[in-house]
Amino acid sequence: MSITIRIARKDDCPRLLELIRELAEYEKAPQEVTVSLEHFENAGFGAHPVWKAFVAADNENGQEQITGFALYYIRYSTWKGCRLYLEDIIVSERWRGRGIGKLLFDRLLEEAREKQFSGITWQVLEWNEPAINFYKKYNARFDPEWWNGSIEL
Repeated sequence: MSITIRIARKDDCPRLLELIRELAEYEKAPQEVTVSLEHFENAGFGAHPVWKAFVAADNENGQEQITGFALYYIRYSTWKGCRLYLEDIIVSERWRGRGIGKLLFDRLLEEAREKQFSGITWQVLEWNEPAINFYKKYNARFDPEWWNGSIEL
């Protein structure tokens, strides 16, 4: 295994969307993925990109294969200032348990420190014990007081 972490490129988007669908299956919500490839590409690489990502790629056979990614954007907290918001960190099921999630998360921490953000924020499903245990290794704090709100348009 020869994993490298790099910044996502537009031509990665089809594979990233495959991984998003894989995550949605794992989270028992495949019907919730409604974004099109065109919208996804434009949102990340169009005139006004709103997200960035790091990809984990295996280069062992001389052919790159994306095994996971971490997609984020900048969030502003009136209490804490600029923070990196981790929208999704995904490692393909067959590649889990090999330290790829750690490589991606460590790169996110590095990015947040380089940009002098006050921290990283994310959500995790309450039943996703593997993810919760992963974040606990970083001494993450979980806040049971706040509920998530959203409005579909």
